[in-house]
Amino acid sequence: MRIFHAASDEEIKSGRTTDVYFVRTKQVLERKGMRNLSAHAEVTTNSLPEGWPWGVLCGVEEVARLFEGRPVTVCSLPEGTIFRARDVNGLRVPVVTVTGRYVDYCELETPMLGMLCHATGVATAAARIRKIAWGKTLMAFGIRRAHPAIAPMLDRAAYIGGFDGVSSLVGAERIGERPMGTMPHSLIICFGDQREAWRAFDEVMPPDVPRIALIDTYFDEKAEAIMAAETLGKRLAGVRLDTPGSRRGSMPEIVREVRWELDVRGYGWVKIFVSGGIGEKNIGELCEAGADGFGVGTSISNAPTVDFAMDIVEIGGKPVAKRGKLGGRKSVWRCRKCLVFLIKKEGEVAGRCPKCGGRMESALRPLVKDGRIVGKLPAPREIRRYVLKQLERVEEI
Repeated sequence: MRIFHAASDEEIKSGRTTDVYFVRTKQVLERKGMRNLSAHAEVTTNSLPEGWPWGVLCGVEEVARLFEGRPVTVCSLPEGTIFRARDVNGLRVPVVTVTGRYVDYCELETPMLGMLCHATGVATAAARIRKIAWGKTLMAFGIRRAHPAIAPMLDRAAYIGGFDGVSSLVGAERIGERPMGTMPHSLIICFGDQREAWRAFDEVMPPDVPRIALIDTYFDEKAEAIMAAETLGKRLAGVRLDTPGSRRGSMPEIVREVRWELDVRGYGWVKIFVSGGIGEKNIGELCEAGADGFGVGTSISNAPTVDFAMDIVEIGGKPVAKRGKLGGRKSVWRCRKCLVFLIKKEGEVAGRCPKCGGRMESALRPLVKDGRIVGKLPAPREIRRYVLKQLERVEEI
């Protein structure tokens, strides 16, 4: 008996997490002698949530694992690619294509879309915050706002989107990094005294753990910041403010006060971290106020999902499409310079970028061929570097 409400790897790979109408579709096709019907399908989105001009594709490695062992061929944009919902001519951009007998993959549409939609939303939200808080330390604190079964996915997506680290043990292990974090209010409360808690943390934790003191448990943040600096001295790496809504009004003003009072007393090396209610709407002003880093939770883990859909666009080698979609296989081209997309009919060459004149390159890469993974599955750190290089060339937020 399973005690947590989470699907197993086998249940996902075997199609047990699909919508029932795909099972019924497969049964009908098989009973009517249409088992060998070949279909080419593409994954697109009509638009991105909340007016986002671009997204960061995430979840591709899981898609590869999902289709591994199935007699189908899958192509995809590389994981971490910054994509747009539509190309320069307003055509939807396919991010993934699947080709094979439809009965061999129809029941995997639902889990595949879930993997892409959720992870891409998280990675995109993380990348948008990274773009705003460029050069600041960003830690993913959002696992407590979602089911623990998906903590590794949430942390991986946030890291790929540009965050520096994650708080969960299993999430950090999956991305090959050490978990990042400070101390909770409960530690302070257990000791009943801030100074005692900070000293105990300093005495117990190994030297490679940064001494970042939580400074808003009992007293004013400015007062506790000074207390922490006087208590730990040179060993204090930073202080953390974890008050989502200040009782005095402006959190940026509190950051400015703390920064000033630390500096005026000669504690200029002590960094200021802020957590609690941080998102893209308020992180910019906190950066300007002097914050050095952030713990970001709910706005990342509960990021809006990207509404990807999969549609058959070719049956038996002939173009087909439901209304509102375009039939036939397509070539997906992307400018190496300005990152815009251009969709052409299969086999058509794009030429130069219609926007900047830069070189266009084929964007879809083989991922799975006849059930065997043939595409490169980069480590999270490599994907993150790829995202950051693209973000340097993206102007919009």
